[in-house]
Amino acid sequence: MRGLAGLSLGDPVPRRRLNLTPMIDVVFLLVVFFMLASRFTIEGATPVAGAAAGAAERWDGPPRLIDLGPEGMRLNGVAIAPEGLAAALAPLMSGPGDPVLLRPAEGVGVQAALDLIEVLGAAGIDRVLLVAP
Repeated sequence: MRGLAGLSLGDPVPRRRLNLTPMIDVVFLLVVFFMLASRFTIEGATPVAGAAAGAAERWDGPPRLIDLGPEGMRLNGVAIAPEGLAAALAPLMSGPGDPVLLRPAEGVGVQAALDLIEVLGAAGIDRVLLVAP
């Protein structure tokens, strides 16, 4: 006796092979999506305090003004290398809480100012005031 498909009832039903290609494609697309949507860098924040206009704080001690320009930096008007900045600031400060003014010139990128603030922070100077040019 033959069934509707033309096979006899006692014949084994041929198994269809499972096609894995669509599943592999979907998994590959998910991997690509998550790689593009994720971030692999650690973002950090650098605290920056702006010097307030008309602040009532009294300045004590010698001047500590860093001018950051495209050609380099100056400490109180004297050109200085970034490596020697912390050593040059040490005699001008009585403690790490003393403010240091940072005045970037026009044309200096934000990243250059942030790099300098991080160098000062690594040297133990934690109070850097950013002054507009």
